[in-house]
Amino acid sequence: MQDKDYTDQLAVQMRKGVLVYCVLLVCGGQPVYSSDVIRRLREAELIVVEGTLYPLLNRLARDKLLGYEWRESEQGPPRKYYWLTEDGQAILATLRTVYHQLDTSIKTLQKGVL
Repeated sequence: MQDKDYTDQLAVQMRKGVLVYCVLLVCGGQPVYSSDVIRRLREAELIVVEGTLYPLLNRLARDKLLGYEWRESEQGPPRKYYWLTEDGQAILATLRTVYHQLDTSIKTLQKGVL
């Protein structure tokens, strides 16, 4: 039997593998505040911590897949809001296709096993 820690590590790696796609999905509508991104990912049962998300948002902005702006807040300091750029929309469309292909492949493989 496999060690639970090993299984947990594999599960974490699988989630990390789809995290960029999921963040781009969340940022694909109206501009969103980083806490809203975390909330939406958690609602979808993707376990995400701020220490993982903030560097990812910064990298996606640096790679010009996300745009951002600071907005004043009634409840404290200004907030950084994110949205998809044109490049981000193109990448999201490609990742959507890749994800659906992988999903189909996995379901096909599971039919032979389950």
